[in-house]
Amino acid sequence: MKIYTKKGDKGESGLFTGERIPKHSLFFHAYGNVDELAAILGLAVSCTTDKEIKDIIIEIQRDLFQIGSDLSTPVGNAEKEKKIDRVSPEQTIKLERIIDKFDSQLPELKNFILPGGTIPASYLHFARTVCRRAERYVSALTNEGKANKEVLIYLNRLSDLLFVLARVLNNRSNIKETIWKRS
Repeated sequence: MKIYTKKGDKGESGLFTGERIPKHSLFFHAYGNVDELAAILGLAVSCTTDKEIKDIIIEIQRDLFQIGSDLSTPVGNAEKEKKIDRVSPEQTIKLERIIDKFDSQLPELKNFILPGGTIPASYLHFARTVCRRAERYVSALTNEGKANKEVLIYLNRLSDLLFVLARVLNNRSNIKETIWKRS
């Protein structure tokens, strides 16, 4: 399979349905941000030595590829929808279980904290902001009835998980969280 096809040279790309749409559409903003998120998580994986967290992040990356497929198949095309694996509520529940497990091990937050700490934790904070951006685009698609609402819910929960995982990595490295204080 060739890497380049030249089909997108005129500013359009294809959805899984075969429909050609402009590259500046909400669909491409949404899954472009999901792709960026997966890449940033790859940075976190490459520099963390915490196997438990690394395994969780790799599983999230797999989910993000599924989300890309989900987003490239607009809701309403029954024939194509049968051929893809839509994001499900069970995937979000899995994230919630991980959040609950780790959050119970962390000091209670009483203030906002500044993003930072170890390099892997900082990448997770960065990933969280990209996740929120992806969520905003998916929200617009969901509002128009064009995207699976479970993707929106998953991304919302994922940003919470990324925050918790960043805190866990800092905590395990004995890095003190920097509390936000008004200047």
